[in-house]
Amino acid sequence: MKSGRRHQLSLVALAATTALTLAACGSGTTASTGSSGDGDTTGVTDTSVLVGTHMPLTGPAAAGYSKIPPATKAYFDYINEQGGVHGRTIEYKALDDGYNPSNTQQVVRELVLQDRVFAILGGLGTPTHSGVLDFLDTNNVPDLFVASGSRIWNQPDKYPNTFGFNADYTVEAKIMAQYVKDNLPGKKVCTLGQDDDLGGDYLAGVEQIVGADAVVEKQFYATSNTNVAPQIGALQAAGCEVVMLATIPGFTALAIGTAGRLGFRPQWTTASVGGDYLTLSKTLGDAAPLADGLLSTNYLSSHFSQDDEWTTKFREINAQYNNDAEFDGNVVYGMSMAHTFVQALEAAGENPTRESIVEAIRSTDFTGPNLVPFRFSEDDHSGAGGARVNQVANGVQEYFGPAYTTTDAPGDPVVEYRAE
Repeated sequence: MKSGRRHQLSLVALAATTALTLAACGSGTTASTGSSGDGDTTGVTDTSVLVGTHMPLTGPAAAGYSKIPPATKAYFDYINEQGGVHGRTIEYKALDDGYNPSNTQQVVRELVLQDRVFAILGGLGTPTHSGVLDFLDTNNVPDLFVASGSRIWNQPDKYPNTFGFNADYTVEAKIMAQYVKDNLPGKKVCTLGQDDDLGGDYLAGVEQIVGADAVVEKQFYATSNTNVAPQIGALQAAGCEVVMLATIPGFTALAIGTAGRLGFRPQWTTASVGGDYLTLSKTLGDAAPLADGLLSTNYLSSHFSQDDEWTTKFREINAQYNNDAEFDGNVVYGMSMAHTFVQALEAAGENPTRESIVEAIRSTDFTGPNLVPFRFSEDDHSGAGGARVNQVANGVQEYFGPAYTTTDAPGDPVVEYRAE
């Protein structure tokens, strides 16, 4: 059970929340810019809250992911224009780390020690963010909604201020592997993953469902080497019929494109982090049709949907506050994360502290574009609790079938999520 006061905010209630924030504008509340007896208010003033992040605006992971910060800022600009949260605007600073762990440490130190941010929000990447966990914990900085599905973020005893956002990689892998097991029986299953927790956690989930012996070939790549021909050649030589990818977008495209040149045409599946079709099609260029049929999982509203209320709202915000950028899954991701932070900040109270926002996340029932709920509680800091399968067909990527939930624990089944 979750402890503490529970908050529920839906899209319908967003107008009411905005009215509350506007009413709070002139309320006379004060905040300092350091620690006090009532809690740590670093990054909070009477009129603003400063949050920061590290993002791959350049480098091997920039394809697609570099669109997340502008989308996040656009959502905050939308909220700020309506009065902010409890009368405070949200200031957002995204620094480029190039998906390089040494750069991540440098820019996060700058955000914390020089810019004095209230929180790190949505720091992206397993190899990058894992290197700053101890620094953020030592400095008591809320480490919110890490943009990665690694299970590292779910260690509330060791890292009490860190919370994930994505469905973890093992959960996504179990859901996809269950689909493969049920719908592609007898096919030779293989994996290609990044040589870190992305690849390792995903492989663990696949093996939980189909069995370790049933994974015919297991290959890994390093982001520092863009030649994946040896790995693809090994998969082809092993007779792989289903290749399950745990890859960032650039390497999803590399795998599919390289296989195409080799005449290798397996059924591809991928985790959500590397599965946005619009990103892949731009990277593949004329070879984009090779991605037709790609199966993926995700836990957020589809950017292709024409009737989803969240997608509709995000499109409007994107047009007005994000220069009408190409609307894809990265834009939905950035705005979804921003929306969740707005709820957390509202729940943290009229005078938020670092301690109060951490407690608010532990005890809040967040609502929004998630297809399944977050798992946040005192003893669980992982993100979304499941996912839904989608497929690319004729250039459109759409969900089919129900959403599913599971955990990363061996033996926990994949079950259909039936609630709204």
